[in-house]
Amino acid sequence: MLVPGVSMEDGTIRSRNRAASALFHAEYPRLAGWCRRLVDDPDTAHEIASEAFVRLWSRWSGVEDPRGFLYVTATNLVRDHWRKAERERRATRRSFVRRPAADEQVAQPDTELRVLVRSLPDGMRAAVLLHYYADFPVREVAALLNRKEGTVKSDLHRARARLREELEGLR
Repeated sequence: MLVPGVSMEDGTIRSRNRAASALFHAEYPRLAGWCRRLVDDPDTAHEIASEAFVRLWSRWSGVEDPRGFLYVTATNLVRDHWRKAERERRATRRSFVRRPAADEQVAQPDTELRVLVRSLPDGMRAAVLLHYYADFPVREVAALLNRKEGTVKSDLHRARARLREELEGLR
């Protein structure tokens, strides 16, 4: 429908803005909450969720599944956050933490599941995050990661076994 004084391009932009706004209002709280569970910091979680929406907006016309794009992007941003945090922890330990003497007892590693999930290889970790944390069905996880369903199922199975083994080893 043509509106006087509004070009076809303006109408398309408005339509795109409405669709993006509706998606933002529907998905932002869930995406930010999901990120919060993964990074354990509300400010960082909101930064990651916001950045995922910014990246979606910049590619809006070429994205077939905006919701999926958001979660895959957020997964990658969470992974980047974890890597950066680990580099900072290692640098801090090297610089400021005293090395224990040979006869001193060393504290057990952090046993939180989040830390164990971080240690998974990228493919397994992405599948675990999208399936178990973001509640995507295996079929959608496969599509989002551009992998076969069987591969995703195998990754999830191997990840569960690995996490189970790690948790039992900590007891």
